[in-house]
This record gives sequence, structure tokens and C-alpha cells, in this order.
Amino acid sequence: MGYSVGQVAGFAGVTVRTLHHYDEIGLLCPSGRSGAGHRRYDDADLDRLQRVLFYRELGFPLEEVAVLLDDPDSDPREHLRRQHALLSDRIDRLQRMAKAVEHAMEAHQMGINLTPEEKFEVFGDFDPDEHVTEVRQRWGGTDAYEQSTRRAASYTKEDWQRIQAQADDINRRLARLLESGAAPESEAAMDLAEEHRGSITANHYDCSYEAHTCLGEMYVADARFTAYYDAVRPGLAVFLRDAILANAVRAV
Repeated sequence: MGYSVGQVAGFAGVTVRTLHHYDEIGLLCPSGRSGAGHRRYDDADLDRLQRVLFYRELGFPLEEVAVLLDDPDSDPREHLRRQHALLSDRIDRLQRMAKAVEHAMEAHQMGINLTPEEKFEVFGDFDPDEHVTEVRQRWGGTDAYEQSTRRAASYTKEDWQRIQAQADDINRRLARLLESGAAPESEAAMDLAEEHRGSITANHYDCSYEAHTCLGEMYVADARFTAYYDAVRPGLAVFLRDAILANAVRAV
């Protein structure tokens, strides 16, 4: 008997009206009808709907989706290869965005006292204020959050440029150390981890060794932080996390 239009709408998370529209334009016509004339969808119809929704998610207009799906030379494997390529492109774009997100999350960029022009000059096309909600949800109410907010509100464009240049310099030196084959427990690596902690304390909030080790774990656990550090040098997120932990042990 197949599936009713209501059942398919529930499976796919779309509206019945959407399925009616797809039928009307010939994009997804149900394979059968009930005795009362109601639409009935089979498994092949559901497979086609899945491909339609995938391409729609990627921003393809319905006309192009129809061309892609109705190509007589295409096959399911070709669709999978095309989808894999499109997803890979999207992942690359998201990884490039992760570096921008890092500035807002790690530094708790709140109440930045910059004009729109200055924000663009310092942060490019990334607006740190867009991530205020996430930062507040994760750290709001903590002493570090309050301290960072107060400092951020007082910084000028030159202050933010200095802070970013300092962070970039530490990251570059960490990357060179990793590339040299040094262990994260080496004195040089621990010294850089301590410098990293010191820069957070100097520019954002008092960063204890315990708080620093929590940050190090987040650099590995949160894909956005990992992408940011690994964009400097593959493996840098894990290397920094381990150096931070070794430095905390050394301090104790």
C-alpha cells in the first residue's frame, strides 16, 4: 500500500504542502494512489525525496535539482560521489570560519568598543558580536566572563590588533616546535604553553593552571577550536593541549 503523504511528511520533516508542490511540478510524483485517489509513496519515492532534500539543503533551486535527478546517465553511486564532493567543499568553508569563531569564544569578545569599520579592519568579515549568545551560555556568570567583558569593552582597535598579533606569534612558534619533532613535555613546549597562559591572563582574564588545562581539553574536544589550531599546523591542537597539561604538572 506504500506510505501516505502525511507519513512521508513526518519521516522527512517537511510539510504536506511541500510534497503536494513537488508533485505538481513533477519533481516527486508518488508511485501510486489509494482507492480513494490519495497519494501513496513507495521506498523508491522516499529515496528520491532524500536526494531532493539534500540538494535543497545545499542551496540548489528546484529546477536544477530536477535536472540532476532526471539525468538518464546518472546512477545512485554518481549521486553519492557528487554529494560527497559538495559536502567536502562545505566542510572546507566551515573550517575557514572556525578561525573567526575562535576569536569570539576564547577571548570572550563582548561589548567591543569599535566602530563597524574598525571591526572589519581587525576581524575581517567576521563580527564577534554574532557569537555573544553562545559565549554567554557557556561562560556567563563566571568571574572570568565578567573580567573579560570589562576588559574587552575598554580595548581600542590597536589593542585588538596587538592581541591578535601576539596570539598568532605564539601559534607560529608552537607550530615550528611541533614540526621540529619536540615533545609536548619538553621544556620549550611547556615554556610556550606558559606564555600562552600568560597572554590570556594579560589580555582577557586571570587564567589559572586548572582553567588553562580545561581550555586545552576544549581545543581538542570542540571541532571549531581544533580546526583553528590545526589550520596553523596539523596536530597543533593536540600538541598544545598536551603542552598545557605538562606545564600545569610542572607548576605543581
